[in-house]
Amino acid sequence: MAEEQGPGRQRIDKWLFFTRMAKSRSLAQTWIEAGHVAVNGDKVRRSSLEVKVGDRVEVVDRDRNMVLIVKAPGERRGPYEEARLLYEDQSPPRQKTTPYEQAIREAGSGRPEKKDRREIDRLRNRFSPFEDP
Repeated sequence: MAEEQGPGRQRIDKWLFFTRMAKSRSLAQTWIEAGHVAVNGDKVRRSSLEVKVGDRVEVVDRDRNMVLIVKAPGERRGPYEEARLLYEDQSPPRQKTTPYEQAIREAGSGRPEKKDRREIDRLRNRFSPFEDP
């Protein structure tokens, strides 16, 4: 049986899409099925779960952990200013990375190009023979 949408309720995948947390609804569904989304502390595995005002939604992404409180259901995917009214952001602040951590490449991303090598050398305080020390 299909769940009827009550007042102030919305499917979690639609809500993530309308709040601009996910670029598409299918991406939001993928996050949910992979277990990266929790509502009120419980992991969600169904994209048909409905969220209501006051629910705490936690999204764990590769780069960040988002903690959002639902303020309203969305009607459409609008601009950022409109989407921001749908939630209250309680995410922890991002950790700052050092220049050295930014210079580290992911495994399998290929050889560094000339510009990348020069930046890595500059970070490691190495000088090329063509530069004045």
